[in-house]
Amino acid sequence: MSARYLKKVLKQQEHNQFHEINDGDGDGDGDDDDKEEQLNENEIQSNSFINPFDLLNDEISPQEDDEFETVDETIHEHKQDNSHQEDELGSVDETLRATIDEENQPSKTNNKKSKKKKRKKTKEVSSSITGKAKESLDVQLDSLSLKEKSSGPLNGKSETDLPLLLQVDPKYLNVENELIRIFGSKVVKSFEKKNPAGSSRHARGGRRPTRHSKKTSLTSPSHHWPAWNGSFSMEFLETKNGIHYFRYVDTPSYSQAQRAFQAAKSVHDLNSIASILVHHPYHLDSILTMAEYFKFVGEHQASADAIAMCLYALECAWHPTFTPFQNNCQLKFSEETNKPMFTALFAHMRYLDRRGCHRSALEVCKLLLSLDSDDPMGALFCVDYYALRAEEYAWLENFCEHYNTDSYLSLFPNFSYSLAICRLYLEREVPENEKSSSNDIMKQALMLHPSVIKKLVAKVPLKDQAWTRILENSFFGSEQKMIPSLDHLINIYVERCYLIWRLPDVQKLLRDSALSVLEDLEHSRDDAKDWACVRDEAFSSEKNEYGHLLVQDFSDSMPNLPPDNLQNFMVDPRMHIGDQNVNPFEEGDVPAPLDIENRNPLATLIELIPWMQYVDDDVEEAHEDIHTNNDHDHGQSNDE
Repeated sequence: MSARYLKKVLKQQEHNQFHEINDGDGDGDGDDDDKEEQLNENEIQSNSFINPFDLLNDEISPQEDDEFETVDETIHEHKQDNSHQEDELGSVDETLRATIDEENQPSKTNNKKSKKKKRKKTKEVSSSITGKAKESLDVQLDSLSLKEKSSGPLNGKSETDLPLLLQVDPKYLNVENELIRIFGSKVVKSFEKKNPAGSSRHARGGRRPTRHSKKTSLTSPSHHWPAWNGSFSMEFLETKNGIHYFRYVDTPSYSQAQRAFQAAKSVHDLNSIASILVHHPYHLDSILTMAEYFKFVGEHQASADAIAMCLYALECAWHPTFTPFQNNCQLKFSEETNKPMFTALFAHMRYLDRRGCHRSALEVCKLLLSLDSDDPMGALFCVDYYALRAEEYAWLENFCEHYNTDSYLSLFPNFSYSLAICRLYLEREVPENEKSSSNDIMKQALMLHPSVIKKLVAKVPLKDQAWTRILENSFFGSEQKMIPSLDHLINIYVERCYLIWRLPDVQKLLRDSALSVLEDLEHSRDDAKDWACVRDEAFSSEKNEYGHLLVQDFSDSMPNLPPDNLQNFMVDPRMHIGDQNVNPFEEGDVPAPLDIENRNPLATLIELIPWMQYVDDDVEEAHEDIHTNNDHDHGQSNDE
């Protein structure tokens, strides 16, 4: 028995004996004694009651730990040689015996005296224990520096809490949970009954449903997905400045599938890619290619399922120490094996946005920013949009103030305008604030990026007569000096955030600020010249530094028709090919692709699904079956 446990047992014994004394008391005491007894009883019960689970979680200060070690040594020496320290422990027993003897005495006077002594002793014990507990708590608070709250700008965050800005809350990654928060559980359940998760083509045949024991945070596995086969894994590289770096590693069989994919991609052969998925169902590049194809033919749900399947495999391969939600791990985009992670997350983020799950999209965007500080996917230029749609105004303002980047975020067109909208809604929550008003921030954004307003008026569109007057002014209406990087970022911002400007309150803020800017320009144009110098200094490069970010990747519009030429479908749009009429098969070095150009794309789509058996009917019958809810049985395989 440890000294700490012995001490608590002795206290419990004192508590029990005190109750026995009270039970043996007569009714002769006065009202004052009864009240005093009741108060003391409550104090004793609150101080001496022992929760058994507290014995597991008690934290001992260094001073108390030394006392317990001394008591342990005393008990050990007592067992060995019955030394003089036995009297110290025996004194406690004598006190208990004396209390019991006094209890057995018939005299009421003695009973009262014993009770008073007992009360005094209990108070001394409880006060000493309480004092020690407070002392140890103060020491712990001082060591953790938690005694005083940090005085950060928002939410109590300071510069030491910068990693908290990009920490991801896994509970917001679940799409079903957010849909329930938005629409309610009854609406979601009724929708699921009308539209079951598994489509009819999954239920017709193919592979048997598989139970997935591994729980993932990024997505929930579907019953028709194959079990995770460990095609690739993740390895730890190094630790720099508190950041752990990892990368994905392929197995030999996966590397062989990757070579087959590259060969199929070079000849634009979708059927070969589908055959790769039959043998390697979690080949990432093949899944992403099929997801892109599903998107082009209008099968958006199938595309989203493919992206979710890709993320499931990527999360299953995580290293045990890989904790990306804590913003302390990174995957460099320069590593070839890490690129599917970024591509899948970006596509998943856009899918969440289309479903209206803006808080989940914000969490995925934060994850993209934390995985690589270089931001290869351009998540920095849509995080403000998702924060505004999710009504995370305080987080967005704090993010703009403290996020580490080469230049101030407020210089970018998306943040300069989004901060004004953010401040507009924060002013409603806290009317009196020392920070700049939303009108002042909007005026600064208009002076810094005046060409945004003309594109917003055309995109939203804004048809009020006041906008005609505003655009007639040369400051807003004339074309500004072309800066490739800035012009590209403005196009991305307008394409991504134009929906926010359809709100009446936001339009009023923009209109009033623009009119105020025009009034200021009538008196002096010095401010306009100063902001022009700031703009030229911030975007000094003559090249488009953000050319790798496509405007269409930030657009809400989705293609509904397949490409006219399926061979060009697999060409990366970021690659600018000089002569697109060159036939790569003229020299005969590369075999011709399979003949799928003249076939119906939806019929081809059915054959490309890796977990389905191929149909044995001709193309016209397959096309007819799709539009008649797939009444024909496609269980037989095709031996083409």
